[in-house]
This record gives sequence, structure tokens and C-alpha cells, in this order.
Amino acid sequence: MQTMEKGMWSWLDKISVGTLLIPALFMGLAPFVPEPHLWEKLKMLADGTLSRPIDIFDLFLHGAPVLLLAIKLVRGNRQAAE
Repeated sequence: MQTMEKGMWSWLDKISVGTLLIPALFMGLAPFVPEPHLWEKLKMLADGTLSRPIDIFDLFLHGAPVLLLAIKLVRGNRQAAE
């Protein structure tokens, strides 16, 4: 299982944290005014009003870099502990 996991995420291991941090901040906080899309879509998800396809797409578009950065950081901490 661990060898498959290493192969599956090896492409992410090759990307530096700084390279992921820039799009995660930019996409996570864009647009800055009136409120970031990611925050707006997460509030809609919590309220149960996230139903339009464009809103769901927007959540994935703005959340993907943040999610990849989180996976990278968790994997880095796990590998450092081993």
C-alpha cells in the first residue's frame, strides 16, 4: 500500500511548498473584494445552498490549490516523522 501511495503522490513531492503557496494564496483569496470566492462557497456549503453547478465548480477551482498545499504539508510532516 505504501509503495502505491508513494507512486501516486510522487508528482506532488517534486513540487516545492513555495510553488504551491503562491497559487493557493492567490486562488484562495481571489477576488479580494467584496469577499474571497473560497470563503463565500464554503459558507454556502455550510448553509446547504451550494447547488448551482457554477458554484460547485468555483469551489473546486478556488479550493484545489489550497487542498494540494494541505496534502503536501501533511505528507511532508509524515515523511519527516518516519
